[in-house]
Amino acid sequence: MDSKPLSNGFCRVGELAKAAGVSTDTLRHYERKGVLPRPHRSRNGYREYPKEALQRVRMIRQALAVGFTLNELSAVFKVCDRGGVPCLEVRNLAAKKLTQVEVHLREMEALRNELRNSLQDWDLRLSKTPSGDRAELLKALAGSKAGRTPSTGLPFRKRDLKGKGKNNE
Repeated sequence: MDSKPLSNGFCRVGELAKAAGVSTDTLRHYERKGVLPRPHRSRNGYREYPKEALQRVRMIRQALAVGFTLNELSAVFKVCDRGGVPCLEVRNLAAKKLTQVEVHLREMEALRNELRNSLQDWDLRLSKTPSGDRAELLKALAGSKAGRTPSTGLPFRKRDLKGKGKNNE
């Protein structure tokens, strides 16, 4: 930890937050979600974290960056903190996330291609439309496949936010 620990080997919430590059509210949120163990309290009520807390916060931040949710991490850390070995579960969660990313990439590639096609069509329409007349570019989308997945023909779904939101942040 970059900050000097207290004489008892702990550091306070502000010191941990600064060293980890997060806010004190974030640390309290992590405690409530069960990914950061509740800290020891000093006699005057200050949160005092052990030096290992910085590594845990950094691990949480990296896991969130690759797509894990706090709820998933909470379940994994509960197993770890009880001496269990959640490695296969972590690997399975990551594999599922990779599958979701690959599906999303395919959808984005299809959308990119549809936008390219629409732009080509619109350029042609604009070149044939007299100045001051409407080319009705958006109406042209209604008759095209733009905005539909190539495999199903259904409209693109909004990004799956399951696992996100108030209860899963």
